[in-house]
Amino acid sequence: MKRWAAMSKAFTRIGKDIVMAVKEGGPDPDANSKLRAVIQNAKAVNMPKDNIERAIKRASDKNQGDYKEVLFEGYAPHGIAILIETATDNNTRTVANIRSYFNKCNGSLGTSGSVEFMFDHTCSFTINGEGLDPEELELELIDFGAEEVFVDEDGIHIYAPFENFGAIQKELESRDIEIISSGFDRIPQVTKELNEEEVADVEKLLEKIEEDDDVQNVFHSMKE
Repeated sequence: MKRWAAMSKAFTRIGKDIVMAVKEGGPDPDANSKLRAVIQNAKAVNMPKDNIERAIKRASDKNQGDYKEVLFEGYAPHGIAILIETATDNNTRTVANIRSYFNKCNGSLGTSGSVEFMFDHTCSFTINGEGLDPEELELELIDFGAEEVFVDEDGIHIYAPFENFGAIQKELESRDIEIISSGFDRIPQVTKELNEEEVADVEKLLEKIEEDDDVQNVFHSMKE
């Protein structure tokens, strides 16, 4: 299950995504597919255009430090697996902070690979469905790795394994289909049901982790 942070946190998260995308592929969205995807997501959470442009400009500054993506794995109380995606410019600080949250809340920070295998790494797209036949689109996108396509009031949603993100993005853009937002998820293969008291124990840890400025996303195996 994915935990979504508040809007101010979302802006901070996207600001870091912009820095990493610009450092990796340059400040021109037309030539940088990763930056295009981040800008789409910024618009989806109503991030003002000025904020987006400032973030791109700031990221282009040679004095702007880079962020490194680091994945943390561990267990909350009651055997709940947790995956934490961070973007940090000081790994020593981030490691110390994350470890302290686990220690204070009776959890345990694990080693690399200790729980990641319990989650499926996926990508998703939400597109403008106007004038499109979802069933026909699903058949066409299977060749590019899509596994599931469904419709709701927000548009057409496409789900695929993580590694197929680039191929699907390229195909949608080549057809001039409007991508409203896109992203990545880590879906637990098995979830665990807890009682009310146990849920509160896990929530306490999740909230501490989410409040950390270096944390981008948090995933867990607790049944909602």
